[in-house]
Amino acid sequence: MALLNLTVDVPAHDPVIVKENGIYYCFSTHGYFYTSRDLLSWKYGGKIFENLPEWVRKDVPANDGKDYWAPEVVFRDGEWRLYYAVSTFGKNISAIGMACNKTLDPSSKDYEWRDCGRVIASTEDDNFNAIDPAVCADEEGNDWLLFGSFWGGLVMFPLDEKGFVKPGSQAKFIASRQKSGEKQPDPNPVEGGFIFPHKGHYYLFASHDFCCRGTASSYHIVLGISDEITGPYIDSDGVDMLHGGGTTLRDSFTFERWAGPGHNTVFKDDDGKIYLVYHAYDRTDDGRSKLMIEEITL
Repeated sequence: MALLNLTVDVPAHDPVIVKENGIYYCFSTHGYFYTSRDLLSWKYGGKIFENLPEWVRKDVPANDGKDYWAPEVVFRDGEWRLYYAVSTFGKNISAIGMACNKTLDPSSKDYEWRDCGRVIASTEDDNFNAIDPAVCADEEGNDWLLFGSFWGGLVMFPLDEKGFVKPGSQAKFIASRQKSGEKQPDPNPVEGGFIFPHKGHYYLFASHDFCCRGTASSYHIVLGISDEITGPYIDSDGVDMLHGGGTTLRDSFTFERWAGPGHNTVFKDDDGKIYLVYHAYDRTDDGRSKLMIEEITL
């Protein structure tokens, strides 16, 4: 993997990059976004919305209706769909919502993020946490929603054509720190999942251990590969990610300056180049979270 960019002037946490009309857009936790023409120089673009829909306050009372995490952005059926998480920190009283827009360009007359509703929610009765959404299409073109943090690990649900979880569908767990034959650990530190289809395989990226502690963060990026979108995802040692597996790609020892790399996404550009996009904590800047971009080969 060849490092493209260690951006020192772009604060970001849980970043995702998409492209429209030659402009790159980077979205991150709290709803901030930046724009670029070259993936190197970034300009602050604003915030998606200041206040979340009223249903958020009902589903997640501890959330103040303003803060949202870990966006996912996909283009489907002629519109952009932005999935986002709202949560009660440290609990699984959480929800994933969706906002829709015809364009990402704030200068366009068609630019308007509108609430498209709740996609899924979790409560204390569930063994999953409805945060960190990611969307991936299988080889038949059907979308799946991947999400999860701690609790039972990473889980998948099929989506309908409008981007919502199909009624009556069952959870499919695909990643956990629970080793085969052992009791599920408490906590179960795996989150930030992202599936990237490539050359007939599906690559599952995830973050193990703990974020949000500045340079003390133990976050690190792991990987498993499967022939099916629902797994099993196997690491380089032959261990299923559902049973504690995951090949380490980036950790706090990868770069001298950067700690706790994690919550990655993967972006494929028009020229076929593939980029690993994630955040890491800057040891030279009081542990602030910054945008990281690397060109990778799979």
